[in-house]
Amino acid sequence: MAQSMLVESSLRLVYETGLNEKGEPIYKGKTYNNVKKEATVDQLFQVAQAIGTLSTDPIHAVERNDRSDITA
Repeated sequence: MAQSMLVESSLRLVYETGLNEKGEPIYKGKTYNNVKKEATVDQLFQVAQAIGTLSTDPIHAVERNDRSDITA
């Protein structure tokens, strides 16, 4: 049976930085690597909110990106 092992995790914050000429939102992202693999969703959300207070742009999305190795 195959097994999955979490190798690394990162946190990505997507900010809404303004509007383009068509009135559509413009998004820019910032990725923070080396997130502890044991971090819970609540902990990551709290960190995202704290980081978001340092920016003049509002946070549009918070993403957790995990990479796993799958072995047999």
